Amino acid sequence: MSDKVFTNITRRGFLGTSLGGAAMLAAGPSFAVGKTLNVLSHKVHQTVLGSGSGDGDLLKDWRTGNDAEIVWTTFDSNPLQDRLFREASLNTTDFNVGYIVDNRPTKQIAAMFEPLDSYLEKDAIEDFGDIAPGLVQGMTVDGKLIGIPVRHATQGLFYNEALLEEQGISAPPTTLEELVEQAQKLTFTSKAGTPVAGMVLASDLAVFPVMFARAFGGDFINAKFELLPNPEAMEKGLTVLRKMFESGALPRSYATTKNDDQVTWLQQGRAAFTVLPFARNAQLNNKEQSKFPGKIKAIEFPISSDLKGKVPMSSIVEAWGMVIPANSKDKELSWKFIKEVSSKRVTLGMARNGNGPVRVSTYADQSFVNNPVAAVEAEVLKNARGAFPPFPEAARAQSIFLEEVQLAVLGRKEIKEAVASIATRVKPLLQA
Repeated sequence: MSDKVFTNITRRGFLGTSLGGAAMLAAGPSFAVGKTLNVLSHKVHQTVLGSGSGDGDLLKDWRTGNDAEIVWTTFDSNPLQDRLFREASLNTTDFNVGYIVDNRPTKQIAAMFEPLDSYLEKDAIEDFGDIAPGLVQGMTVDGKLIGIPVRHATQGLFYNEALLEEQGISAPPTTLEELVEQAQKLTFTSKAGTPVAGMVLASDLAVFPVMFARAFGGDFINAKFELLPNPEAMEKGLTVLRKMFESGALPRSYATTKNDDQVTWLQQGRAAFTVLPFARNAQLNNKEQSKFPGKIKAIEFPISSDLKGKVPMSSIVEAWGMVIPANSKDKELSWKFIKEVSSKRVTLGMARNGNGPVRVSTYADQSFVNNPVAAVEAEVLKNARGAFPPFPEAARAQSIFLEEVQLAVLGRKEIKEAVASIATRVKPLLQA
């Protein structure tokens, strides 16, 4: 895949045309830029900083104040990570700042990026403690902070209020047990003649079985790299999913359901519940796409009744962070960019442009509270963390986990046997 290069102030593009070149020559040195900051990211990170929409250009004053031009090179997520790691492994790179996903930095990868603790001490980011602790933890490897969180996708429980009301349910569930009960009741044919599944989930993402395990106090791999720290909780979570599948509350197409299918099913009224990032709220309620605009709402994924009020539910979050390659030049300018993008002002501006804000205070800002899921997302984010920590064999471990989960949910393997197999098969990958 070829890279795509963009600039905020199009001086470089300006020089690329004969007319622009003539204008530059006529204008003289006033167009000169003292520095260039090269950023390697996903296109969305550039867009939310105001590419001519929303809050406008959020970095205009920063560029002027630092006499700097920002040149963006963008890729889709996986190619972006591959390019970033390749650049960071060279003797030197022209890229000053990169964007990294929190489930990718292993010890080996983290070593390729500048530790940022000393930068924080010398030239602190505004109210750094306001950035959600779980996101900061995801950017910390071996006790060293290598990235500053900039964007997140936190999972919530979405429900179709109209379908709940049709079945006489006045409020969404407050415990996992209530969720299962309501999902069973909402497996029916609606007044519109649409067959409804109580809940729709994709089978190819670890998010969902991990969420169910956490509702019982368990996990797949926790932050201490403990594999199945509470096997019984995982068994309970998979048992719930299996019973929902057997009763039809999870559709028969579960094994082939993908993430985008969840959105479609909820928009069409084919499912009453699903788990998606809160940022999907606008899409789910889009008048041009949804049959239920304004009726699809979100809450925190509920914990089991035995744990309610005793421990917080740790929902799953995926986050992006800004890193400085250790082999890059002008790290001082890189840090100035990261500081500005991390500021309260820019974080709020990016949130208005559709970014998942990493600061808790952003959700309380009066100019952002009109977001219908802002308040609940802020609460969920306080205790959210990744589905599992990064390690070299994480991709293989996740594939094994999902294979065993699917066998268990579809009834092709006993629950205890599947959980035991997860432990046996994944353990060597953690030790590798």
